[in-house]
Amino acid sequence: MTLFRLLRPAAMAACLLAPLPVAPAAAQPGPLAGPPARAADWAALPRPTLGPPRAIGGTGLGCLAGGQALAPDGPGWQAIRTSRNRHWGHPATLALVAHVAGRARAAGLPDLWIGDLSQPRGGPMPWGHASHQTGLDADIWLDLRPKPRVPAAMREELTIPSLVRADGEDVDPARWTARHATLIRIAAEAPGLDRLLVNPAIKRRLCADHAGAPWLRRVRPWRGHDSHMHLRLRCPADSPECRDIAPPPPGDGCDASLDWWFSDEARNPRPRPPGPPGPPPRLPLACSAVLAAQ
Repeated sequence: MTLFRLLRPAAMAACLLAPLPVAPAAAQPGPLAGPPARAADWAALPRPTLGPPRAIGGTGLGCLAGGQALAPDGPGWQAIRTSRNRHWGHPATLALVAHVAGRARAAGLPDLWIGDLSQPRGGPMPWGHASHQTGLDADIWLDLRPKPRVPAAMREELTIPSLVRADGEDVDPARWTARHATLIRIAAEAPGLDRLLVNPAIKRRLCADHAGAPWLRRVRPWRGHDSHMHLRLRCPADSPECRDIAPPPPGDGCDASLDWWFSDEARNPRPRPPGPPGPPPRLPLACSAVLAAQ
């Protein structure tokens, strides 16, 4: 079975995101005066808290109360690497996955592989992501090969090929198809979606083929993401302590802002200056109760 073979764990940490831009500080609810953002503390929590679901804080500094688990299998999807215990989210995120998978299935696409959502109580992860902290993020892999229905344990170690050329300038014509654009459009048009992150080369190809399409505004370029897309929801109405990301700028994003990603400045970012690390940032105050709950 060629879809399943060993892949080094480091190669699977494909969604290393710096915190995304957030709305102006004046619009933010709640102080950031809660527990230190120590990833080990949050990764050690095996279960969610009881009570109603609430996304707290922002995508790169937050937590999740009342998280719910995504089923390992559903109509049009199969969750992968479930041993990580990262398939928890706000109910709106689970509904988003089901919506995209259902629409994809209706369009004739094969089952979707669903990657990480959040940990049982959200919060920072020890590796793989700087986001995915509030239960409002989901990774969906852009692998449109037919997928056999197998036990979740057989979906732990996968080879998922890149859709981008080795030079990073464009998609790989041997792998990219119009069906990939169909899947991205289905996800970008999903209700409640704030944005969808893909590799800049994938955004460039979408711009070449669909310039001016309204859904392209939600499709944003980001490093990595050459074989999966990262979906981020807006804050749900039941989560007043949630911190929204600043909305994407107007337009389809097929402009100089996209060209920048192919510049020397973007390809060779300046290294951080040396020096001792500072104290870990602090999470929102409401995350203290989430972390301490039994």
